[in-house]
Amino acid sequence: MNPEGKLYNKNILIAIDESENSRRAVSYVGYFLGGLPGFTATILHVVPEPEEDYFPSSAEKEKWLLQHQKKIDALLDSSRQHLIEQGFAPEAVRMRSTRRYCPSMAECILSERDETAYSTLVVGRQGISQSEEFLFGSISSKIVQHARNCTVWVVE
Repeated sequence: MNPEGKLYNKNILIAIDESENSRRAVSYVGYFLGGLPGFTATILHVVPEPEEDYFPSSAEKEKWLLQHQKKIDALLDSSRQHLIEQGFAPEAVRMRSTRRYCPSMAECILSERDETAYSTLVVGRQGISQSEEFLFGSISSKIVQHARNCTVWVVE
């Protein structure tokens, strides 16, 4: 940490979902930082815990979570491989998938960042219209507004 209390290191947290902008965020990090010494990247996907009454039974819920986790594991693995192909050392790229209750996905991503030592958070810009952003809010906008003691890269 520096005198202002800000964390500066070469640890990058890339929060992804299944969107094209998330894939571009991974590519952006690989393009700019791949091959540079000392950088580490963690690719994060947060699975929002479904509400109790969302599924008709707990068996249906577990079935959905298992199928979703398989899809996310493949997404995380392909993202990791992309960073390695761009020049990151295999041991410098980690994957993390977590399931948690998320009143706001931005809050969950920031909470994950706060629990670790990442000085840079990378997200893809959510591809929503201005009216949708007004009604529902944008995850990337909320992250930019509420992130503290880190740098935020929003990739479109």
